[in-house]
Amino acid sequence: MILHPRAVTYDQWLAIYRGATPRLDPASAEAVEASAAAVARIVARGAPVYGINTGFGKLASVRIDDADLATLQRNIVLSHCAGVGEPMPVPIARLMIALKLASLAQGASGVRPATVAMLEAMLERDLIPVIPAQGSCGASGDLAPLAHMAAAMIGVGEIVCRGEILPASLALAGAGLSPLELGPKEGLALLNGTQFSCAYALAGLFEAERLYRSALVTGIVSTEAAKGSDAPFDPRIHELRGHRGQMDTADALRALMAGSAIRASHRDDDGRVQDPYCLRCQPQVMGAVLDLLRQAATTLITEAGGVSDNPLIFPGEDGDEALSGGNFHAEPVAFAADMIAMALCEIGSLSERRVAMLVDPALSGLPAFLTPRPGLNSGFMIPQVTAAALVSENKQRAYPASVDSIPTSANQEDHVSMAAHGSRRLVAMAANVDAILGIELLAGAQGCDFHAPLASSEAVEKVRSLLRARVPTLADDRYMAPDIAAATGLILRGALADIGGLPGLAP
Repeated sequence: MILHPRAVTYDQWLAIYRGATPRLDPASAEAVEASAAAVARIVARGAPVYGINTGFGKLASVRIDDADLATLQRNIVLSHCAGVGEPMPVPIARLMIALKLASLAQGASGVRPATVAMLEAMLERDLIPVIPAQGSCGASGDLAPLAHMAAAMIGVGEIVCRGEILPASLALAGAGLSPLELGPKEGLALLNGTQFSCAYALAGLFEAERLYRSALVTGIVSTEAAKGSDAPFDPRIHELRGHRGQMDTADALRALMAGSAIRASHRDDDGRVQDPYCLRCQPQVMGAVLDLLRQAATTLITEAGGVSDNPLIFPGEDGDEALSGGNFHAEPVAFAADMIAMALCEIGSLSERRVAMLVDPALSGLPAFLTPRPGLNSGFMIPQVTAAALVSENKQRAYPASVDSIPTSANQEDHVSMAAHGSRRLVAMAANVDAILGIELLAGAQGCDFHAPLASSEAVEKVRSLLRARVPTLADDRYMAPDIAAATGLILRGALADIGGLPGLAP
């Protein structure tokens, strides 16, 4: 896959997250070379320029001798390798490297072609640095995690190579690479940026899209189980309100239910005048989720295509400039991550409410707790409790990270975004929603089984067949954890999300 800096699409970033190996567009070489040449001229000029011949952060007033410029860049990498906690998952770390590659290749960071080539080679040869995931406040760049990435490039730290953790120097040598020797500005360019926060936020976004689409399917399975109406999905209702996400969601829900014999069986004799909100308001709630995720996608794809280094290098015939700014401040990513967290909460919350409705005979009209012999059997009593627990856990995790700030670097960096934390929580929140939707899939399919021999729509019956190939109908109580794991696995693998015709985030 060819990576065209500043023109990488949503689908291309998704492909990299899923394992595709990007190759840089050769046309970017000219801008990289021009930027590196500009740094060389700035160094020769001798004027103090932040990060090139000065200290960093609060130490920016300290001038560094020319003989120490290479040591300065190595020192910033080593001193900033202060991360703690579990390492980044490899797919997200790969995505972070690709984001850094696309940023540096735009020729505004002053790095040499060899530095860009090293990042590209690491992706190509599956050399992924071991990067502790905690330690960034999301401003002045994701310094600690990106420092661990840069350290691996100079042969320090550890690298994951095809599942094996090796000392970085050995992993590079085994792949035929020599450790990088950093030139002026290069250590700072590698460390400064939002790529850690952005990679995690994109991963959360990709998982949230899959869960949104999966929840449309589980929602219709539950609607059929409860003999709910498709009237709330009538396009006339949604056109009057005008929200694009709501209209797209209603269209998808209506299509998923089309041709259902279960729906036809009670079309002229609905027992309820109106369904509960968890069924009736799916277009409104899930449509708002879709609009929110689309907005987050717009923000994150813009961020992924931008340059968040500092200072930025602008070569020019009338003189080269190094301009200090604040593109490293990850506030856009923090806001997007908070939006995704809210969306994940609501996907799970609405799903759990449908499970709670199904197990309550007064609301669903089905046997209590979806078991043919309630009392002797508890059926789906405790899976609903598990879903409720996961919903509340996600609520606790969803407190907006972007409203927090804490001064760092002796008050030089006095307002930070907390984008790293806000983005990092999303993967765990998505895993909770996977399990919630898995439980709903089990409960909805169990409810539909009570309507045999009536069948649902073609799409729903396909999903039920996938599930029943792994999990039989629950007749009497049994050990439930494997059932939940199997259903959750279908959600996680995208078996429901990949059903045709469901709306998504790509433009």
